[in-house]
Amino acid sequence: MNTTIDCREIIATVGDAIIAADAKGAIRLWNAAAAQMFGYSEEEALGQSLDLIIPERLRKRHWDGYDKTMATGTTRYGNDVLRVPATHKDGRAMSIAFTVAMLFTPAGEVGAIVAVMRDETTRFNEERALKKRLAELEARVSATG
Repeated sequence: MNTTIDCREIIATVGDAIIAADAKGAIRLWNAAAAQMFGYSEEEALGQSLDLIIPERLRKRHWDGYDKTMATGTTRYGNDVLRVPATHKDGRAMSIAFTVAMLFTPAGEVGAIVAVMRDETTRFNEERALKKRLAELEARVSATG
């Protein structure tokens, strides 16, 4: 069986958000799942800075790391799943999990970075509520114990 796989179709139909940004941090790829997840259409996102989805309080830290990654061509997050806050178009806070990959030009320079993302806001909030409940229960046991 000889099946041709079209990467464009994968990017367009996969359930996870796929976002690619160039070396300066401008969004160059924004799939349908990214539009669904963050609320910005592809037309609104393309060409914009990644600041579109980065909470303002975290931007300096993000750009310090981003610039270092672009300068060195390496990332310390290779296969790690990163969990960070993000911002939806409507301003609400989100919790996302993602992996990143570096894309290089034929000359070996960093051309872009791509992230595959998933919204974990519900899971994050449930985990936080469970931790809070556990702390309350432990405090009760300590007080009676």
